[in-house]
Amino acid sequence: MALTLAAMTVLEPRDTGVAKRADVPLVPGGEETVLSRAYRALSVGIVSVVLLIAFEATAVGTAMPVAARELDGVSLYAFAFSGYFTTSLFGMVLAGQWSDRRGPLGALTAGIAAFGAGLLLAGTAGVMWVFILGRAVQGLGGGLVIVALYVVVGRAYPERLRPAIMAAFAASWVVPSIVGPLASGAVTEHLGWRWVFVGIPVLVVFPLALALPQIRRRAGGPVDGSADSGRGASFDRRRIRLALGISLGAGLLQYAAQDLRWLSLVPGVAGAALLVPAVLGLLPRGTYRAARGLPSVVLLRGVAAGSFIAAESFVPLMLVTQRGLSPTLAGFSLAAGGVTWALGSWMQSRARVEPYRERLMTLGMVLVAASIAAAPSVLIDSVPAWTVAVAWAFGCFGMGLVISSTSVLLLHLSAPAEAGTNSAALQISDALSNVVLLAAGGAAFAALGGGAVSHAATGASGAGSHPAAFAAVFLPMAGVALVGAWVTTRLRTESR
Repeated sequence: MALTLAAMTVLEPRDTGVAKRADVPLVPGGEETVLSRAYRALSVGIVSVVLLIAFEATAVGTAMPVAARELDGVSLYAFAFSGYFTTSLFGMVLAGQWSDRRGPLGALTAGIAAFGAGLLLAGTAGVMWVFILGRAVQGLGGGLVIVALYVVVGRAYPERLRPAIMAAFAASWVVPSIVGPLASGAVTEHLGWRWVFVGIPVLVVFPLALALPQIRRRAGGPVDGSADSGRGASFDRRRIRLALGISLGAGLLQYAAQDLRWLSLVPGVAGAALLVPAVLGLLPRGTYRAARGLPSVVLLRGVAAGSFIAAESFVPLMLVTQRGLSPTLAGFSLAAGGVTWALGSWMQSRARVEPYRERLMTLGMVLVAASIAAAPSVLIDSVPAWTVAVAWAFGCFGMGLVISSTSVLLLHLSAPAEAGTNSAALQISDALSNVVLLAAGGAAFAALGGGAVSHAATGASGAGSHPAAFAAVFLPMAGVALVGAWVTTRLRTESR
């Protein structure tokens, strides 16, 4: 659900010039909407792309436990998620460079192609490592797509309409979050998990055909007056090298976390040596110490998304292996979250709540922490399994408030020529936190015998014998989310 977006403005609005760059007609009195004639085709097209990505995310999450078990790869379960985020780091930096210098159209189409290829590779995998490779290819495409979409929104829509289109992105998760787990579970149980992956790529053709002409007209090419306008628009090679470093470093760190031997210290140290300077070079100065303004916005995105997604990745596996739920029911436990996430995104986009933005974000992070802490209560047999569904609904509401708010706030603080680079920084923080926290959670899960739950869903005697492995994932992530509640107090500048 990390693609969900909407708005927040805790600082005074300023004219970024994006509407003029995109040749967008401005109607006096602000009567335009994202479905007005001038925007309708673009809005329907890009929201449809997000809709399909949302369906993929919810469907894959449901099928993943079965895929990992059949490929004898439960011990590598976290890799299937972190592999996606690792390669997406490079895709995000590349998309930022590509979009700022040549427009977002090329990055978006290349990203969709890679995303589809990764789905096909994962769906036809015969062993877990090939499956993880498919997820990695998919992640590269996802990194390209998410940053390109940010730039499209920043260039094609005036500032007053961005909250609405990004709230529409959030709303596009509602139907997939309800239908996706049910459809994926039914397909997994009756046709096999592979069809969940191979059946999605063809569906993206229609939204692309609708959106691409509008993107070419409204957001194509470099920003007028930017440093790269009118010349070769070459990429920043230093940032590309840093992107390779951050991806390789994250991959090595994840490998070391999953292979719990003394020898694993070598790739772990090497990964950290690549990761640290790359992060410092790609994120805004002061991000690591929560400097006020844009650095804290970027940091909060990572803390919120990393803690929540790392925990959410283990929810279906916990319900299938510890409580004996079917993949359909386990996936459906997360369904209400799509509705409440969209509700949180819609709520913060209302103009009347603008004076309370910071407080809403603090509340959101507290709800996220509470939901993560409550999830492992189902490891106690007397606690109903539906407790997770209720807790996750509240957590997703908090994520709708927080993730949506960081998205437009970043665009608000970015000049048109910097929208791609800064959007990449926001998504790098998001994905890197997912990689690091999934690595930490996966290491704790494996160290406490989590890999031994592979036969739980088939009724083996070992089922449910390692609840501590799940608790070691959820409880630390709840602590990380509480840190995010503090970061929300750093979003305003000193002058405010």
